[in-house]
Amino acid sequence: MADYPKERKQARFADFIHLIDMASESVGGKILFATDDFFAPAENLIKSDAPSFKAHEYTEFGKWMDGWETRRKRTPGHDWCIIKLGIQGIIRGFDVDISYFIGNYAPRMSIQAANLPEDKLQEFPERGIRTGAAATPEEFEAIAELKSENWNYLVRMAELKPGNPSSSHNYFPVHSQQKWTHIRLNIFPDGGIARLRAYGTGQKDWTATDPTEPVDLVAIAYGGACVGFSNAYFGHPNNMIGVGSAKSMADGWETARRLDRPPVLENDENGILLVQGCEWAVFRLGHPGVITQIEIDTKHFKGNSPDRCKLDGCILTTQEEEDMIKQKWDLPAHKWKPLLPVMKLFPNQNHLFNSLTLELQDVITHARLTIAPDGGVSRLRLKGFPSSICLLRPSEKPSMRFSVKPGFRANL
Repeated sequence: MADYPKERKQARFADFIHLIDMASESVGGKILFATDDFFAPAENLIKSDAPSFKAHEYTEFGKWMDGWETRRKRTPGHDWCIIKLGIQGIIRGFDVDISYFIGNYAPRMSIQAANLPEDKLQEFPERGIRTGAAATPEEFEAIAELKSENWNYLVRMAELKPGNPSSSHNYFPVHSQQKWTHIRLNIFPDGGIARLRAYGTGQKDWTATDPTEPVDLVAIAYGGACVGFSNAYFGHPNNMIGVGSAKSMADGWETARRLDRPPVLENDENGILLVQGCEWAVFRLGHPGVITQIEIDTKHFKGNSPDRCKLDGCILTTQEEEDMIKQKWDLPAHKWKPLLPVMKLFPNQNHLFNSLTLELQDVITHARLTIAPDGGVSRLRLKGFPSSICLLRPSEKPSMRFSVKPGFRANL
């Protein structure tokens, strides 16, 4: 690439890290090509776990590193790789993590992206074990068909900064509203990167949805997102609408213990705890629709699940959502429609409920899960049918603003 883009600075703070990593191997992300994998393969970039370091471990090619590390370049050019996103959609920001790459990180990088139609893509062969290898002429020829050097820039060339040796994150926000399927990571000229996280929300082709089958309208892979919450001390509510089953408590929503609980707890005649406080999280659905089935999973939360929950829905325009975010979701009570009455929850268990809207057929755009008094939920699934109404156009959706209301003290 002869015409290098102008350098840009990285973001200091990154709200987008609470969204899903669309490039992660855990959601189907895949490395299609890398110019060089001499010290460590590019597949490490998309591992779901945090990078680690083994001080005394070496391979036949050099120091073992938990990331992508190329050889010291002695030929013209720079190194780059192509990643197929596991979830296609809108990218809100990147985390370029160079943890543990203290004397060998890539000094600069840029990121390009493309939206490639699935039916026109050729199959790329499995890369296999790549340590010690470089791309072959045949691999260069195959990947050249993608013309990735002409893809759109989401991050112009930027300098990477080392921080804490074990936690060196470089955050870059993205302001594009387009859907992306593939990204190209360029490093200048060579070196190592531990992880590349592409945070965002998925986009679903709702016109291709089977009208007879309920779909999870709040799934982050389909465009759902948390737009407000009361407390997320141990885990963000967006975790609840992630892909697949929760892997641990860290993969769910968990609040701090409420300090307003009574010194001695008591139950009512139905076995419900007599406590006043509660916590809540509000979600924008990926598409307006009618919720018919509700799934609330407390898997992994064996000693810290909520005592009970309820679910409400409402219908809001884009402007009304903006106003509610600014007002910390102080929405009048009559605006919320009950989707699920107060229900007892149990530890480490998946709870399946029918929605109260089965007969009413009420369309909603937002849902609010309320738990009491506190605790953790690993997954929330709101299955139903998309509606033809569309009050929230994708291009108008607020990008990343999470409202928090620490003093919330409503009863459940």
